[in-house]
Amino acid sequence: MSVDSSFGKLPDHLLTEIFIRVPVSEWAQISCVKKQWANLFRGECLWQAALATTFPLANQAKRWPGPIPRGLSKRRFAALYVSKHIFSLDGEIDEIVGHTYLFLKEQLELSTMPPSSSILHGTIIDQFIACGKSRDMADDLASQIWLAVLDNLEENEHTFQILKRLAQEGDVFLPYPYSRSIKVQWRVFEKLFTDFRDCLDHVDYYDVLACAKTKFQPIPSTWLGVTLCFCLLSHLEENVRLKN
Repeated sequence: MSVDSSFGKLPDHLLTEIFIRVPVSEWAQISCVKKQWANLFRGECLWQAALATTFPLANQAKRWPGPIPRGLSKRRFAALYVSKHIFSLDGEIDEIVGHTYLFLKEQLELSTMPPSSSILHGTIIDQFIACGKSRDMADDLASQIWLAVLDNLEENEHTFQILKRLAQEGDVFLPYPYSRSIKVQWRVFEKLFTDFRDCLDHVDYYDVLACAKTKFQPIPSTWLGVTLCFCLLSHLEENVRLKN
């Protein structure tokens, strides 16, 4: 689309009305077309309009107590979008679930040295309890959020290091529901031994496997399959060394 066309010269309020009716998946591409359009997506007005159009009940929501803030319209739209498309708990859209998901994902992806999983988990539990959730509901929601975040982390070196650190964290006794979920711990090891198996060297693999054995019995055969690969590799390396 030419930025000199009549469409490109429309005023901001009309562009906003058009853009908020375009699929969300295309917004990033639209914002790259023209500086004026990029500024619209950086501003508050477009996100207020998008929030009112897509989630009309959002304006009735009250601010909540707790450590995780609500943020401005862009943040609220992202949180509601996550709540609807990733969770949709019993058909309801719970905004605080989306905010908690974004909080945890950013802590793991953007922090060079994220807090321990116990601190992050405790923050999430505190947030849900502050919002009136029961202990059982807080525990269930926290586990769902952890699993969703782990499944949506980018597959890169930073994620590998985060998962390895989470796997090697020592167990700390904490009262329910502040103790870490077994399901979440299992998913951490599962991703390391499947999605990131090629990133594990000999030392990393046996260290992580030792941690897994202290938490789970029996160990899945798919996790142990890497051991055979390392044994064969070590045998080949030894043969090459002897021949030389």
